[in-house]
Formats: sequence, C-alpha cells, structure tokens
Amino acid sequence: MQLGGPSWTVPLGRRDSTTASASLANSDLPGPGSSRSQLEAAFLKKNLNTVDMVALSGAHTIGKAQCSNFRNRIYGGDTNINTAFATSLKANCPQSGGNSNLANLDTTTPNAFDNAYYTNLLSQKGLLHSDQVLFNNDTTDNTVRNFASNAAAFSSAFTTAMIKMGNIAPLTGTQGQIRLSCSKVNS
Repeated sequence: MQLGGPSWTVPLGRRDSTTASASLANSDLPGPGSSRSQLEAAFLKKNLNTVDMVALSGAHTIGKAQCSNFRNRIYGGDTNINTAFATSLKANCPQSGGNSNLANLDTTTPNAFDNAYYTNLLSQKGLLHSDQVLFNNDTTDNTVRNFASNAAAFSSAFTTAMIKMGNIAPLTGTQGQIRLSCSKVNS
C-alpha cells in the first residue's frame, strides 16, 4: 500500500447501495465534538466495542480536518491540548473565517498509515476534540497507550474492527447491486 498500514481480505460479492445519502451518513457518524461516552454509544449501536472504536479512530493517522471542526478546541474550548500545538494551528485557523482551511489530523506523519496518531494523543496533540477524549484520564487511556507503543497491536485491532465494520447491515436479496467497479454504480 502506498501509505503503509495493514491489509485484509475483503469478501467479493457484497451488495452495495445504488444511492448515497449524506444526511444518513452524518446521522450515523459521531461528530468532531463528541465525548468519549457519545463515541462509545455510537459505535456500540453498530456492535463495535470500545477497542474497535479506539482502533478505528486510528484512521485519523491520515487525512485532514476543516478549521470549523477544531476551532473551538484551539481557542479555549478544551484544556487538554498542548499549548504550542494549539498556537501552531491558529496561524491557519483564525477565530472567525477560514472555515474550510485544512489541518492534518496527524501532524507527525500525515502521509503514513501508522500509530503516530496515538503518540500525538499522549502529547495532547489530537486535532479534534473527539480524538483527544480517547486519552483524557478515562477508560480508553490504556488502549491508546498500548497502540502508541505497539504498532502491531494497533494494526491487528484495526484490521479486526474494519472486518467487523464491513459486516454491518449488509444488503441482501435484490437490495442494491454487486458492483463491477467498486467506485461507481453499475450503468
């Protein structure tokens, strides 16, 4: 893989929807301001446990977030943020405006799928509130510590969680379609 990270076998023949719904997706995905308990509840609704939740959050080792999703965190909304980290983010995310300005979710290794995301959390450098709550003197701290110090444990847990997530509410019978190309609806 170009970015590194684990791999797993994806079963062929899965039926996919022929339509997409942003509102449905957003109603199921916890937001960037979610608390740890809100995250756990959202994942549990999909039969994903706390370790799955912490492992899947590790996908934030790549990607970016818009300023509007972390502005409150860097301007005094959270106390569990590294001061120098918050200051560095303010240059590209002003208190007003710049809503769509981007910052890397993982500032250490933004182009590698690795366990640096968890190391960042140990240093209070989680970009989103929903990231940092995973390491904030609570029940998920030990899992974050484990993944920060053991890349193989993270990779294994991430793979397990991805397989579980891939099996959430599959379409059956005549629902959806088996796509000829995964990235587009059959014509």
